[in-house]
Amino acid sequence: MATLNEIASSSPDKLNVSQALITLAKTIQASNESIDAFFLCTMGLLVYFMQAGFAFLEAGSVRSKGVTNILIKNVLDAFFGGIAYYAMGWALAYGEPSNWFCGTANFFLFNMPDGRLAQWFFEYVFAATAATIVSGAMAERCNFLAYIVYSTFITGVVYPIISHWVWSPDGWLAKGFSIDNGTITSGFHDFAGSGVVHATGGIASFVGAALLGPRLYRFDSETGKPQSMPGHSVPHVALGAFILYFTFLAFNGGSQMSISNPGDGLALAIVMVNTILACSCGGTAGLIISWLTSPHWSFLETVNGSLAGTVAICSGCNVVYPWGACIIGAIGAGAYSLLSRLVLRLGVDDPASSIAVHYGGGVVGVLSVAFFDRSRGILLRWDRQSGLDLAVQILGLLVITAWSGGLSAA
Repeated sequence: MATLNEIASSSPDKLNVSQALITLAKTIQASNESIDAFFLCTMGLLVYFMQAGFAFLEAGSVRSKGVTNILIKNVLDAFFGGIAYYAMGWALAYGEPSNWFCGTANFFLFNMPDGRLAQWFFEYVFAATAATIVSGAMAERCNFLAYIVYSTFITGVVYPIISHWVWSPDGWLAKGFSIDNGTITSGFHDFAGSGVVHATGGIASFVGAALLGPRLYRFDSETGKPQSMPGHSVPHVALGAFILYFTFLAFNGGSQMSISNPGDGLALAIVMVNTILACSCGGTAGLIISWLTSPHWSFLETVNGSLAGTVAICSGCNVVYPWGACIIGAIGAGAYSLLSRLVLRLGVDDPASSIAVHYGGGVVGVLSVAFFDRSRGILLRWDRQSGLDLAVQILGLLVITAWSGGLSAA
């Protein structure tokens, strides 16, 4: 193939054509970058609206006297989280240069290219989501200033380092591990954050709620049995749940990170379909479980089951078949039901069921990838590759739990 210099020396007409092609290629590249930036900003706006969903869900789950407190916590999660992620969260997660543990530059976005601002916004709303999960578990009894420090630390330090491990090309979990002289390699797979976001927030919720202790009269002083403390507004819970169903589609879909490349549209459609199926099957499973374990149908069990199912599909929504998404969603609801009862037996008070929904669903999501991946899952192709995938997923889950839980308790 002739070089540009050869074309230039042979004919002015050919040179003009070459320059036109170069200009066209640059224009297409710039257009693709703009389309991808618009996609990330739009998805980020919808994910940001999850804050409203969590606010309504948690406000409806607490007693009326705790509503103002829970709402101001959710508002300040977004505000202080934005400052923390601007100051150091982004740098620790995606700052360049970086090493296997964390990023080492771009604090306060210093020297960060403008072309990465759309990604910053999208990643920030993910970080804010991880922090907001915690507020529901600590409702009605946490010192306001202490909570702000706790939440800011999660957004600025705890979550960013985990996201670097998993989602940065330099992260040690992203690079993965090899066996058989490097012929089989596996990295931790968490497409939209079952582990990075939800397990992180869920285990931090457990630690925070356990350290705070239960609300007054939540457990009988003599028998230790839990006493009923229903939330004050079922309609608020319902509104919050519907907002979360809607925004979870952007949460998972936006994790595609681009829409201009060949195949991006199809990949986005797969993610959307799997997300809504997992949500639907999780809600149905939650309804059935409530009917089997209690004398009446439970609205809250249904809602939380659907949310746990949606959390569970986050990890593998881009690599599982729709039938796999249905199973994962139902298992997520079952994990929520079991964990919510275990949390009560441990004497931990979680008004919004944040621990069971997000950690229970997160665990199912992280592990399900190794079983349901359409190209290499254990249920479809049992071999050394799928076995290594499962081992890496388990390792990643344990490390996320230890990091988030350990720093939250510190």
